[in-house]
Amino acid sequence: MKKLTLIEAEKRVAELRQSLQTYSHAYYVLDQPLISDAEYDKLYHELVAIETDYPELITKESPTQRVGGQILPGFEKVSHDVPMLSLGNAFNKEDLLAFDQRVKKLTDQPIRYICELKIDGLAVSLRYENGVFERGATRGDGVIGEDITQNLRTVKAIPLRLNKPYSFEVRGECYMPKASFAKLNEERDEKGQDIFANPRNAAAGSLRQLDSRVTARRNLSIFLYGAADFAELAVESQSHLLKELAELGLRTNPQHQVYESMEDVWTFIEEMTTKRLDLSYDIDGIVIKVDQFTAQEEIGYTVKAPRWAIAYKFPAEEKETLLRDIEWTVGRTGVVTPTAVMDPVFIAGSTVQRASLHNVDLLKEKDVRLGDTVVIHKAGDIIPEILHVVLDKRPEDSVPYPIPERCPDCDSQLAHLEEEVALRCLNPKCPAQMKEGLSHFVSRNAMDISGLGVRVVSQMYEKGLVKDLADLYTLTMEQLLTLDKVKEKSATNILTAIAESKSNSVERLIFGLGIRNVGSKAARMLAEAFDSIDNLMTATKEEIAAIEGFGDIIAESVVAFFSLEEVHDLIESFRSNGVNLTFKGRRPTATISEEASVWAGKTVVLTGKLTRYNRQEATEMIESLGGKVTGSVSKKTDILVAGEDAGSKLTKAQSLDVAVWTEEEMLQHLERSETSENE
Repeated sequence: MKKLTLIEAEKRVAELRQSLQTYSHAYYVLDQPLISDAEYDKLYHELVAIETDYPELITKESPTQRVGGQILPGFEKVSHDVPMLSLGNAFNKEDLLAFDQRVKKLTDQPIRYICELKIDGLAVSLRYENGVFERGATRGDGVIGEDITQNLRTVKAIPLRLNKPYSFEVRGECYMPKASFAKLNEERDEKGQDIFANPRNAAAGSLRQLDSRVTARRNLSIFLYGAADFAELAVESQSHLLKELAELGLRTNPQHQVYESMEDVWTFIEEMTTKRLDLSYDIDGIVIKVDQFTAQEEIGYTVKAPRWAIAYKFPAEEKETLLRDIEWTVGRTGVVTPTAVMDPVFIAGSTVQRASLHNVDLLKEKDVRLGDTVVIHKAGDIIPEILHVVLDKRPEDSVPYPIPERCPDCDSQLAHLEEEVALRCLNPKCPAQMKEGLSHFVSRNAMDISGLGVRVVSQMYEKGLVKDLADLYTLTMEQLLTLDKVKEKSATNILTAIAESKSNSVERLIFGLGIRNVGSKAARMLAEAFDSIDNLMTATKEEIAAIEGFGDIIAESVVAFFSLEEVHDLIESFRSNGVNLTFKGRRPTATISEEASVWAGKTVVLTGKLTRYNRQEATEMIESLGGKVTGSVSKKTDILVAGEDAGSKLTKAQSLDVAVWTEEEMLQHLERSETSENE
């Protein structure tokens, strides 16, 4: 074939891309092939040949750009503009009826429910700008995920260009079809490699490959089920949203239904329970959502999840095994938990040998004894749990298991408090509690003191280097060098990490204190509401319970914790050692005038390594001053903040004439905005 002129090539490239997009959508999204594989390949290779002759015609949405050859050094962190929340679980009809009652108490609107299949894969978000796929990320912890754009571009069910030039973020589940899973494991087995336990693990591993060519060979697919920002779509319900997403060329699951009663929802669940094995992909339940968006807004959210949705989990696979022993461990709050040690058994994708028995009351209720044959399953397909004892197989000489009366770690008398099901060690100096509390305090979501793993923390406590949390801030080089396998370099790094943690915003300290019922998000909300640890210590139960999403349980835990004299002594020790006790983040502010903030109304992208603040802290500060931080550069980007080792985002920003600021310039503008706010 003769070489085309540039004008001829431009025209033919446009024709080929449109045709290939249509055929790909029909094959991978609609499961309705329009042409043979040979015909598709012929058109594809023609496009490759033209782009080889005219590389200037290559665009990122071209079908030839799905598989890149670049090996990534790692995955960049991505902040989700709207958090990707988890869902509460239901395990039976009674749970669903209770959910129905809760929902109807929170709105006067007549409720419709939409039922969607719960795909057993990896939750991801896809960002489109003007209809072009720009960025893909994992869910991560719901707030911070990982940029896996290059790998998601290899998933042929993800359109690189939408049918309309919308800019929004869609969310869904990337999964490995059963046929792809079987083929992959067969290939790995032939090569002598470890096989994957289940399609979900295979999908997750495939999406986290640093070489996108490996991901491409895994034949993943996707179902999209939601959007973070869909104002352009003008939809009023979840069912309407799914229809619009499909019309844009996005793959949605056709197995969804809308019902007006929970009885009809249950009928759908029973039907899918029997049909799920016939599907070409794995599902582990049904997601039930209030269909109307106006009702969703009225019903609202808890701290962790929407109140208007719940995930029904299918009954788990069950297996028999032999119980050999029961071990007792002490947690950081003094709760003593029994754990069953059993003969290994493969169930729901992994080998299980241990299962929590949770508490004394449950142990007595199930009457679990040494030597029993027990039936186990994985609650929610994740957590091993003993269902019941097979009494017909119980040994004749079996005797009830004796409940311990003394702490397995400090030998103190154990208490079974009247209002609790837990067996508890009340000794505040119990070594197990202290070590667990220290490990929690230094963990990533708390004070984030790197280098202090469980082994090092245990040694420090056992050697008497730390007796409470504040003692961490008095450690010396000489003391650390007495620890096993801790050399001068690692000791220096630990001391540096401890020193840096002093400047953390106070929500990390609140979470690190280990207050019952207070997770990391609740700690952040407490810090925002009360501004300092001193204000929080004097807050009333009513003031704390008034925080949106809180209630009496959290409020009572906080008030009870800060009423203890030893806690006040601990806080004073933190203060004397220079630990920050105030909130350093920024709140969403309706009070900051646009005149006071250069950030107001601006779309900002952060790239490269920041040295003064981490990316999450910088994002919070900018957004509190009226800005919006996104993860990708586009024509809508106003400012790019370039830290150390800024890469492709900086190059793109320069090509689009986006204002580029150094980290120092960002800090100057943040300080000026803060000064203006306080004047």
